[in-house]
Amino acid sequence: MKVALVHDWLNQIGGAEGVLEELVALYPDAPIFTSIYWPAKMPAAYANWDIRTSFVDRWPLVKQHHQPFLPFYPLAFERFRFDDYDVVISNKSGFCHGIVTPARTLHVCYCLTPTRYLWNTGEYLQREGIGRLGRSLLAPLLGYLRRWDRRAAGRVDRFLAISRAVQERIGAVYGRESQILYPPVQTGRYTPAERPQDYFLSVGRLIPYKRVDLAVAAFNQLGLPLLVVGEGRDRQRLERMAAPNVRFLGRLPDAQVRELLAGCRAFLFPGLEDFGIAPLEAQAAGRPVIAYAGGGALDTLVDGQTGLFFGEQTVEALVAAVRRLVELGDAHFDAAALRRHAERFSAARFRQEFGAFVERAWEEHQSHLCRPRIGTTNTRMAPPR
Repeated sequence: MKVALVHDWLNQIGGAEGVLEELVALYPDAPIFTSIYWPAKMPAAYANWDIRTSFVDRWPLVKQHHQPFLPFYPLAFERFRFDDYDVVISNKSGFCHGIVTPARTLHVCYCLTPTRYLWNTGEYLQREGIGRLGRSLLAPLLGYLRRWDRRAAGRVDRFLAISRAVQERIGAVYGRESQILYPPVQTGRYTPAERPQDYFLSVGRLIPYKRVDLAVAAFNQLGLPLLVVGEGRDRQRLERMAAPNVRFLGRLPDAQVRELLAGCRAFLFPGLEDFGIAPLEAQAAGRPVIAYAGGGALDTLVDGQTGLFFGEQTVEALVAAVRRLVELGDAHFDAAALRRHAERFSAARFRQEFGAFVERAWEEHQSHLCRPRIGTTNTRMAPPR
């Protein structure tokens, strides 16, 4: 079984790249097809991979600012050829599921999410501060990209979703069924501490949809110590609104982040995420999570056992959840039980389940191709209307 991998872009590190690394470990001989690759911003180990880029990769400034080039990504992925491959796996949050494969080739899409800024446009534009004029100028482009996105989804043979929320979105947006397979979490890197210290923790990119502003505003009221780890374009705004008990530590080495996770009273996860790796890393380190009750957190957190939910993305709701956790006390959450829960999402589990799924799907695909079909041609599923 000859496999190829497809990834949206390789110019920044995030959760999608963690999935890609596990796919490379599972299929080490598979080439990676991607729109752009910026070696200076990616781990050194990627230089040993067989990475094949599109024509967009040669354009000035695209690696530093890939968003303005959105109209060209559909064509970039459609131009790749996969005639020599039995299975192609697209690791999709943007456009890479839009590849065109021969009928004999199985296309499995591991869908991190239907493209956010196409299908949650109003919320996305509001968070990015784009005004009425910008919205009107973007409307024709986004309309074209939505139509293309739905057609592209019709080319996929099998969808895998990373959470129940994404599974529902795949059905609503693309009209396609999918199976849930949770992303990999490197649980083995984390070790619980003997006892927590007196601070709460937020870790992640400082961008609007992460809703770190809720955490800052809540802790301004609470007066409890909050450490914020990460960088992003929202940092200056957040620092201006923060009280002295909220400290911004910037980007830190992984080892230091692991120590902070193991030592915090609780990890804060106020955004609406499709899955969310960081809350499971906190649980692997033996610490509870306070999370907004939506998206992937509903799959990864057990309310009252591995953390607490708050039901509205408001400062008041988050303040109430923090106060409830303080009242329960540190002894309420058992570090060993938290770690056992996190290990259900381990990277080893991901590789085993993903490999087994692809093997079964490939066998079924071959069987389907061998079946005699009268009066039909071997074509892709029509896109949903």
